[in-house]
Amino acid sequence: MNSQEITTFLESLAKKKERTIVVVDFGNVDKWEKDLGWRVGIQELGRLIKHFAQGNKALRRFYYGSDYGPKERSTTLSLWSAGILNRADMNRFETITKPVKYIHDLFRTDGYEKKCDFDVEMAVDLIRMRDEYDQIVLFSGDGDLIYALRYLKDAFKKTSYVFGARDHVGREVVDASKDGVIQRLLYADDFEYRLNMDRFRGR
Repeated sequence: MNSQEITTFLESLAKKKERTIVVVDFGNVDKWEKDLGWRVGIQELGRLIKHFAQGNKALRRFYYGSDYGPKERSTTLSLWSAGILNRADMNRFETITKPVKYIHDLFRTDGYEKKCDFDVEMAVDLIRMRDEYDQIVLFSGDGDLIYALRYLKDAFKKTSYVFGARDHVGREVVDASKDGVIQRLLYADDFEYRLNMDRFRGR
C-alpha cells in the first residue's frame, strides 16, 4: 500500500472507531525490528491507532510482560520493561501485563530463556468483550489467535484486520486472510512513515 491507499483505507474505517477493539501484542511487534530494519514506536503506534479506535480506552489494549529479572522474589521492575509500560499508559493504551518467566537454559550465555506469552489473555479478552466491538485490529503476525478470530467471525460476525511485518507473519495468518477469516492482512512495512520512531532522526 502507498500513502494514498493507506489514507483511503483509514478513512474507510472512520465511522467504526467507537466499535473497534485494537489488540497490540507488543512482544511480537518488538521482534519486527529484525525484519523491518527499524523500530515501531509506541507513541507512533498510539497515533495510528487513533484512526482505528477512539473513545473507550479499554478497547485499545496493549499486552507486554513485566520483567523483574531472574530472581523470583524481586520486586524491582527492569528499566526497559517499566519504560515500555509507562509509554503505553501515557499514549492511552489499556495495559495488560504479567511477570516475565525466566527458564533455565544452559545453551544461552546468560543461562536463561525469557518467556511471556499473552495468547490466552488476548483470546479470553476478545471473547469476553465481544459485545463492546464489531471489528478487531490485531498487531501480531503470530498465528496462535486465528482460532479465536475464526470463532468470533462465525459465531458473532466480527471482522478482523491483522498487522504484521512481511517476513514475520505466520502461515496460519496468510491462510486465514485467503479464507476470509481476516478481512485484510496489513504490513507494517507499508506504514513506516507513520510507525518508524527514528524516521526523523539524523536528518
